[in-house]
Amino acid sequence: MIAVRSARGFSLIELMISITIGLMIIAGLVGVVTSNTRNSQTNDRTAELQENGRYAMTHLQTQLRHADFRGYTWVLPNTSTVSVTNECLTGGAAAGSFINKISQGVWGANDSNPFAANCLASGYVRGDVLVVRRVATAALTSPTLVAGNIYFRSTFTKGEMFQAAASQVATTGAPQNVNNTPFGDPLADFLVQQYVYYIGQGDCDGGGDVNQNALCRLALQGNAFVNELVVNGIEQLQVQYGRTPFGTSTTQFYDADQITSDADWEDVSSVRISLLSVNSKAESGYSNGTSYSLGDWSNTFNDSFRRQVFTTTVQLRNFHE
Repeated sequence: MIAVRSARGFSLIELMISITIGLMIIAGLVGVVTSNTRNSQTNDRTAELQENGRYAMTHLQTQLRHADFRGYTWVLPNTSTVSVTNECLTGGAAAGSFINKISQGVWGANDSNPFAANCLASGYVRGDVLVVRRVATAALTSPTLVAGNIYFRSTFTKGEMFQAAASQVATTGAPQNVNNTPFGDPLADFLVQQYVYYIGQGDCDGGGDVNQNALCRLALQGNAFVNELVVNGIEQLQVQYGRTPFGTSTTQFYDADQITSDADWEDVSSVRISLLSVNSKAESGYSNGTSYSLGDWSNTFNDSFRRQVFTTTVQLRNFHE
């Protein structure tokens, strides 16, 4: 007769030990996943800061390097009398005084909105305002100009802004040729480009997330200035302007309110830009109590938003001594 052995299972203690070990393993895995997720989110936020900041800086560098570019024309342009709607005018300035100042490649305002009464009546949040004037890098190839657009007729010996009439053909005639001398050859027309940079919100035109700061600009399109978004996530813009005072050989940097005449503005040979990039969302568990200093502006925050400072100096390649 075959003896039957009784089956023996886990004891209660063994079962409790195995459950405990299993829970510890699961807890460890959850901790690893949570840590990886948190690190990934931190990396994403850091990447967001760097991407927005670098894009904004590269954009401004490009525009400033082209500031005061006037095609073939190196001499002072002829006086022009073009006009636009919603022109950007400071208090008391005459109509046309902004748009016709093509010889002034850069201009700025220090921690204020000088155009609150007209082109920038809303949308400005804080920081400096930077103006860049130039013409397009390439001359027109189409023979027909766009009615209402503002162009710059350029030769080596002279240049002049004009506003195209309906069906006007490029480089024929000499509109508003104030001194009635030949324009010379080579002769080409360039589209005039003027921009006003500032810190705004959302999509810079009243929409988007109004809680998110952005680098915005007013851009000359046709015969009016329109709002454009450059990039989100820029909280502060500070600009200082480099000049070499007469009798010295050292470039000194000034805030915009320290440059008081058109002649001094046209003497600016370099621009120092400082940007403060900020995340679009607060980070749980993170505290930012850092003090930031950009130009003549400084502030200490007490929130959960990550930030990063970007600073560079741009030499104005088209500086006219």
